[in-house]
Parts: sequence; structure tokens; C-alpha cells
Amino acid sequence: MTIFLILLILLCPSQVFAVSVSARSACLLDTDSGRVIYQKDKDTPRLIASITKIMTAILALESGRLDQEVTVGEEVLTMYGSNIYIELDEKMTLLDLVYGLMLRSGNDASVVIAKYVGGTIENFVTMMNNKAQEIGMKNTIFNNPHGLDEETQNKSTAYDMALLSSYASKNEDYMKIVGTKKYSVTSSKKSYLWYNRNKLLTSYKYTTGGKTGYTPSAGRTLVTNASKNGLNLTAVTLNDGNEYTSHENLYEYAFNNYKSYKILDKKHFSIDSNFYDQKVYIKNSFSYPLTNAEKENIRVLVQITKLEKYKDGDVVGNVKVLLNNREIYKDYIYVKVDSKKKTIFDYIRSWFR
Repeated sequence: MTIFLILLILLCPSQVFAVSVSARSACLLDTDSGRVIYQKDKDTPRLIASITKIMTAILALESGRLDQEVTVGEEVLTMYGSNIYIELDEKMTLLDLVYGLMLRSGNDASVVIAKYVGGTIENFVTMMNNKAQEIGMKNTIFNNPHGLDEETQNKSTAYDMALLSSYASKNEDYMKIVGTKKYSVTSSKKSYLWYNRNKLLTSYKYTTGGKTGYTPSAGRTLVTNASKNGLNLTAVTLNDGNEYTSHENLYEYAFNNYKSYKILDKKHFSIDSNFYDQKVYIKNSFSYPLTNAEKENIRVLVQITKLEKYKDGDVVGNVKVLLNNREIYKDYIYVKVDSKKKTIFDYIRSWFR
């Protein structure tokens, strides 16, 4: 067994400044690596209001039924608060309903979507909780698809909602919807023109999407996404009376102090090993946001195991990335066996090696 230690580029450290956030709970997450860049009481469950609808939207988008026409049922009659004002027996595509859900925070749209996708609202709520567990949202419980909290309550944490936002950001349809500033649609009964309630889309130029929320009990909640210079982030604030300023402060803090570095590149991964004549490779690249001060403390540790017999695609080692001697990433190393038949000269070269 052989271990190689590789040192990355070192630069002079730079000072990292503090950030001001007025929320009860907050989390700033790098969506590519999952690194928490900033947190404030990120693991305390709180009421989340309409940012619940991120989960409702992603389940609708993943249903594969976006182009299908949905008929509004009696479930819509019980909804209050922020609505898109769809009517009983009105017909609209599922995709259009998701636009109304996310741009205008339509509570009526949420229950119509839930019943259509889940069969019943109760079954859809089960789907929401199953998805939360799949994503890793360990401190989250959903009891409805909209976030109203007078009868039933949805609770989550700033970190869990950042995980959900990060997951949703990988869906192109989701990012297109939440990044839309204005949307028009004609249903079977009337026409609509919806403007996005997320003010950060117009006030902060690096914003790519998000979802607002509010109830008297939850206070103002906000989830947003922003990207700049290859750094893709999501911010979450819970119970924050100055949420847009908090999000802009979080993003400016990250963009001014962090840069995304590609530490492992699957296209240019090579190891000088005497164990294998064939190429060894990794399947995934790895990028991570770092300050200049942190860059001098990055190490890449490669471990190769000598196998007497092996075939194409076998695992022959692993690669670990350490920051301040703490593991932040690990992946397998594979061997590629050329399918071409070896000549006598190949065997001679292999013998001399």
C-alpha cells in the first residue's frame, strides 16, 4: 500500500470580515460542495411559512406530469391568505400551477397540486416527509403543502431548508421558475399576470431565484439563490424582519471572502504509480469554496492498493481532501483496463517496470 501526499497552491492569507444578520436562524450554503459558509442557530426547528412550497414545487416538477391539465377541485375552497384565486372546475396545466405557487405563493395552488400529484393531500404530505428524509433534512416535519400554521404546522431548520434549496437548485425547471420575474397564463376561465414576490431578484443582481414566506407566528422567512464567479450559494433566514438586507449581506460576505477552487479534476487526474500499467481515474471532480487563508491548509491524500488480479472498473484506492487536517471529501479511485490484446512488447515493458 502506497500513500502519496500532494500539496496544493499556497497563497498569502487574507482577512475575513464578519457579517450582520438579524434573523433568529440563518444558514449560507455552497450548493456545489455542501459547505456551510455561515450559520446562526442553524439547527433549531422553527415555523417556516411559505418556504414550505419549495418542497411542494419540487415534488410537482419530479412527477413528470407538468404538461398535464389539472382541474381545480373543492380542496381550493378552504384556502385563505396569499392565493392566485383559481376557481372550482377551472383547468390549468400543472406547470402553470407551479408558477402561481412560487411567484405568488398561491396557497390555493398548493392544495390543488398536492391532491393532483399525491392523490390526496394526506398522501402528498407523506411524500414531502419522505423526500425530506431522502435529502437529509433530519429536523424537518411537514404537515401541509402550503405553510399556513393555524391548524397544522410545518417546522424545519435553516440548515435543512438550505439542503432543500441546494437540492432543488439542481433542477433546471425549478431554477427557471423561481428566477422568473413575470409570468402570464390563460386558463380555461381567465387570464393571469403574476409578478415574483422575491424582491431580491431585482434589488441584488447576483440573485438567481428563491421563495418568500410569512405568517404572524413564523415571522418573515426567505430562501434565495445567488451565483457569482463560479460560486453558487443558497441563503436561508427564519424569523427575520430585515430579510432582504440579511441575504445581501450574506452573499457579499461570501463573494468578497471566498472563491470556488477545483481541487480534483476528473479530466486531469493522474498518479505516478508502479502498481498499474493502466490508467487510474476518478469519476467525479470536486470544487470547494475557500478563503486565501484556508488554501495553505488544503491537502490531498491518495491511497493506492496493489491488486494481483483486477478488471476494468475495479476500485484500487481512494482520494481524500483535507482542510486543516479534517476530511471534507472522499472518493474512490478506479483502474481502466485496455480491452486491446497485449503484444509481446507490452509484456516486456510491463516486466521491466
